[in-house]
Amino acid sequence: MASGKPVVILGVFVADTAYRADRQPRMGETILGNSFKLGPGGKGSNQAVAAGKLGADVTFLTRLGVDAFADMAKATWAEASVKSAVIETPQSYTGAAYIFIEETTGNNAIIVSPGAAMLISPEDIEANAGLIGGAGVFVTQLELPIDAALRALEIARGAGVTTILNPAPAAKLPDRIYTLCDYVTPNETEAEELTGIKVSSIDEARRAADSLLKKGVGSVIITLGEKGALLHTAARSDHVPVVSAGPAVETTGAGDAFNGGLAAALAKGVEPLQAVRFACAVAGISVTRPGTAPSMPTLQEVEALLAEG
Repeated sequence: MASGKPVVILGVFVADTAYRADRQPRMGETILGNSFKLGPGGKGSNQAVAAGKLGADVTFLTRLGVDAFADMAKATWAEASVKSAVIETPQSYTGAAYIFIEETTGNNAIIVSPGAAMLISPEDIEANAGLIGGAGVFVTQLELPIDAALRALEIARGAGVTTILNPAPAAKLPDRIYTLCDYVTPNETEAEELTGIKVSSIDEARRAADSLLKKGVGSVIITLGEKGALLHTAARSDHVPVVSAGPAVETTGAGDAFNGGLAAALAKGVEPLQAVRFACAVAGISVTRPGTAPSMPTLQEVEALLAEG
């Protein structure tokens, strides 16, 4: 399958330090963990890796320190055929994340310290305006400064690029940002944070999505974990069931797998509903494997899963 139009993803790389234990420690308490793993992470980087492994022509734009974690980032992207536009930042450090994984469920809790990526500025975006404006699909998240994400969305929208905002982690957003988004892709928690509407059912997800449409979003895609995803527009509302590839081992990178898969599919000209189903399959495979970037499937794996029905 051809790679399609270029995908440009603006975001953060962090080195994931993942700890598995039976439970989280209480404040002031030390417990023994069951395992530890160091690997590549960061929402934007994970999404770029997911899209790259699916065959997309993807470039990742970020800031890194000049250190061992930056070397890890570049090696990760090279392995996934992701091109990088890195602003080296020796005065800071490459980001890192603490990830707690509950052994019995695979659920997670995360602290992210983005480091150099928090220095991404509107001026950095202006310097890369040609890259952003030349994309077919542009994606960003909220792990970087919002003013930089906003400027990038403005440039992409002005150039007629399809724009995706993954509003994670949830944050208060300026009203203008919604009007720049062809797609907004929150999970249930993020949708509630953005709208004030609790999302614990598909009907509630539809109400939250309606609220986001009223803010000016083109299409809303709410990821619903084991319930799949909801694609909601002014014209129609479609619930896409989860695409299961087996028991869940770890959910840490599922949202990133979904967003990378969505971007890759849209860049190849796949219509939105089928692009969401494709993204659900990417996420469905990712949760059956440990880690984040290493869990991202290939195009062949996703197509084989979808072929199974």
